[in-house]
Amino acid sequence: MKVTQQEIAQHEPDLSSAAALIGEPTRATILTALMTGLALPAGELAELAGVSPQTASMHLQKLLENNMVSVETQGRHRYYRLENSDVAVALEALMVIAPTQPKKRQLPNQDMCYARTCYDHLAGWLGVLLCQTMLENNWITQQHLEFTPTELGKNKLASLGIQPSQARACLDWTERRHHIGGELGRNITTYLLEQKWVVRHTSSRALRVTEKGILGLRDVFGMRL
Repeated sequence: MKVTQQEIAQHEPDLSSAAALIGEPTRATILTALMTGLALPAGELAELAGVSPQTASMHLQKLLENNMVSVETQGRHRYYRLENSDVAVALEALMVIAPTQPKKRQLPNQDMCYARTCYDHLAGWLGVLLCQTMLENNWITQQHLEFTPTELGKNKLASLGIQPSQARACLDWTERRHHIGGELGRNITTYLLEQKWVVRHTSSRALRVTEKGILGLRDVFGMRL
């Protein structure tokens, strides 16, 4: 049965709609702020975006309606987070091709370039180094845009209490190379945070490697920082 161009068009993703939703400056700022993976209250998001609480609520409602964010109510407060990691991956990819705003004309924050969270997984120079080290040490293999743990990798990760799983390759905004996303990326990042090998910067998605982390990343993953 021959499929017509009209039928194909009816099932194509509506890129223009998603782009318009993300491209509005206030919504773009809100979504970027939520890339920490943490839930933030509407008032804090309004302050970060430089708009009134009423304006922020209007934009948040639009993001909710289009499944970009989710909300959790606690008492009188409503806390927002990205709907899922797919939204974060899309935002990170857009940052790769987005031009620098002319008014700022400055390099990205060095702490963010060094290490940061991309929603729930490790990004930046440290995230790319971790990915490359695991590939070189045969913990994972890469095929196209997917990472798969090897038998060696499964055993090594399981010994750390990290659930080995399939992972996607996420193009890093600042390094222009891949870091580990998906479930495996989340599991590894959770482990690093629980071990206090990396800690969060205040009011930022930047991460800092601790002295304990320098030793742990070297001894366990073979990373030389």
